[in-house]
Amino acid sequence: MPKPTPLPLPRRVFFSGRRTTTATQPKASPRPNCRAYNFTKRHKQINKLLSRYRKFDQPPGEFISLTVLAGRIAALSFPPWRRNPVKYYVVDAFTESAFKGNPAAVCFLEEDRDDQWLQALAVEFNLSQTDGFTPVAEVDLCGHATIAAAFTLFKSGLVNSNIIEFSTLSGILTAKKVPDNVKVANGSTIPNGEAQDSYFIELNFPADPSNEFNSADASLISKALGGASVIDIRRTTVTDDLLVLLPSGKAVVDIQPQYDKIQKCPGARGVIVTAVAPPESGYDIYSRFFFPKLGINEDPVCGSAHCALASYWCKKLGKCDLVAYAASPRGGTINIHLDEQSQRVLLRGKAVTVMEGTVLV
Repeated sequence: MPKPTPLPLPRRVFFSGRRTTTATQPKASPRPNCRAYNFTKRHKQINKLLSRYRKFDQPPGEFISLTVLAGRIAALSFPPWRRNPVKYYVVDAFTESAFKGNPAAVCFLEEDRDDQWLQALAVEFNLSQTDGFTPVAEVDLCGHATIAAAFTLFKSGLVNSNIIEFSTLSGILTAKKVPDNVKVANGSTIPNGEAQDSYFIELNFPADPSNEFNSADASLISKALGGASVIDIRRTTVTDDLLVLLPSGKAVVDIQPQYDKIQKCPGARGVIVTAVAPPESGYDIYSRFFFPKLGINEDPVCGSAHCALASYWCKKLGKCDLVAYAASPRGGTINIHLDEQSQRVLLRGKAVTVMEGTVLV
């Protein structure tokens, strides 16, 4: 069989059911053994296919240059996610050990993404929070995600300063790199013997005072906490959480929360349970935090909850510096300082990167 005569490339394509060329282009000889090509049908197919990526509404009967057509087809072959992958890191905050503390996904965005995409990404990661987004909503204040983001930025070398400012729904929040030293009685510091690159991330948050709560709901809250013995209940003024005092640190560890009942408890966010830590533990206080209303049954280590814990316990224990243990199954440690004059809380924690990868969409 003789080879079919190749058709010269037309300077323009005319989507009207026939092939046409410009006046200066010689007419092509028809290829033998070749079925007729329905350009109108093919135009509709391409139009439908490309509409997923960008507007493509060239009507039949209108000229379109090959350059424009090639660009639009390239959008199909090389969609934006292939050109701008999103680098992500999964960081465990408020811990030095992998798979402890509170995990957060930190993403470096080269371009703005809308809230719908960010929310969908948070659901995809299925972590408690992703840079300020829970699987249900964006939150005003997120301590562990701020720790994770600051740690990742410091480690990446993208930041030359020891202080980072974050713009959040609660306003500007600062994160500071602080040397890992041990404070002694006279106020001086000594190295703790760990690696020189070991450091804390210090967050500067507003204090969250609490007020007395209506005791009529004490029975409801006790049932929501699996029948735990409740000593006192307070309500925070900033985050609108319930602060529930239990008789011992062991009671905090052993609590059996009923999440469906916690959802019905008063307060906009969740329930903080806390108690004095056992003397031999090396900590001052224990706590756990439940907020199924925002799609998280238990936050492994909640930084913002410790703004309320600082206001409550520093006054009750008569000191401004505390070491707190989040008694969730993952566990985590937070060092707390309350500045009573400015009503600011300094939260210090460490972090470790456990995973990194690329988001392709």
